[in-house]
Amino acid sequence: MDKLPQINFGRKNRTLTSTETGFTGASAGWFDEEVYNKPRHAATFDEASKHDYYFGSYSSHHIHEEMLKDTHRTTTYKNAIEGNKNDFKDKIVLDIGCGTGILSIFAARAGAKHVYAVDAAEIALFAREIVKDNGLEDKITVIHGKMEEIEFPFGDGEVDIIISEWMGYFLLYESMLDCVLWARDKYLNKSTGKMLPDRAIMYVAAIEDSSFMGEKLNFWDSVYDVNMSCMTKGLFRDPIVDTVPAENVMSDECCVVDLDLVKMKKEDVEFSNFYSLTMKYNDRAHAFVFWFDAVFSDLENPVVLTTSPYKRYTHWKQSVLYLEKPLRVQAGDVLYGSIAVRQDRKNFRELNIKMSFHMEPGSEQKKLGQKPTGREQKPKHFVQQYKFK
Repeated sequence: MDKLPQINFGRKNRTLTSTETGFTGASAGWFDEEVYNKPRHAATFDEASKHDYYFGSYSSHHIHEEMLKDTHRTTTYKNAIEGNKNDFKDKIVLDIGCGTGILSIFAARAGAKHVYAVDAAEIALFAREIVKDNGLEDKITVIHGKMEEIEFPFGDGEVDIIISEWMGYFLLYESMLDCVLWARDKYLNKSTGKMLPDRAIMYVAAIEDSSFMGEKLNFWDSVYDVNMSCMTKGLFRDPIVDTVPAENVMSDECCVVDLDLVKMKKEDVEFSNFYSLTMKYNDRAHAFVFWFDAVFSDLENPVVLTTSPYKRYTHWKQSVLYLEKPLRVQAGDVLYGSIAVRQDRKNFRELNIKMSFHMEPGSEQKKLGQKPTGREQKPKHFVQQYKFK
């Protein structure tokens, strides 16, 4: 490039057309198209657009940075793997949805004989370089492709350990577990194989959230002096992912699904179970918060990864399902019902959720024979449906 003489702008609040070579004439001549056509790096995310939205969403730096910065998530997996070297020594390990390859590297450091790291997203290309840069090419093979389409150098039932961070929002959102279970049934040793994690449990509790719900509703009343209140219709139909302060939880918790990842069938990701919650104090219940625990129990030193609102922050946060109208409750009241969850019939990565709600007065109210009247009248039962998308 030729040296450009210093420009005398004069007044910088006005534009000055460039006369520099390579910046003049028609716009078609301004750029070197070859710069865009050749890879910027040995590994890139350039092919991400060829995938469906799911794999494409994992072909970016941002999402992997967010997961790696989730120290509770990453250190729990690290402790489960590197803290159990006797379980990993000389084992064949399959890492499903390997991302940057961090779990595979933990497994190699723990003494695995060989690790096969699989990811259908372009992040696999970076994982391959990361493995090389850390001198682990002889211990880790990174494979870019879909699990069901790959031809592995091992046969059926010859994998000792499957590790995967498959959990999504509301535990099951995105349905990555389907792929993990397929691999388990085909490749995991039927008698001695281990799943990490080997169990997943989801809980629900009621929360008071008047500030958030009120803020969302009131915003549409007057937007720059324009009545947009019609926008509140269906406002709380979809679940929200957010961090719920522990002090907002107003009931005990109840397990709604408990998955044995070693024995469960693929169909078990769809379930319809009862729940029951006892209120801790008098207030209005605005929503229900869901969280999960991923349990690594089949190890010499078991560990648990929790996304509970009572514990450390994780990138999963919590999943919140709002009621269309808050429920007035008193301490000791029992709110109970059913929750049904299934994969959406048009997009299996989305979730359909249905909850029924029934109220019973607490034991103290029953003793006193109190009956709520007027504004405090409680609905006997109702149903709401949600879609996680």
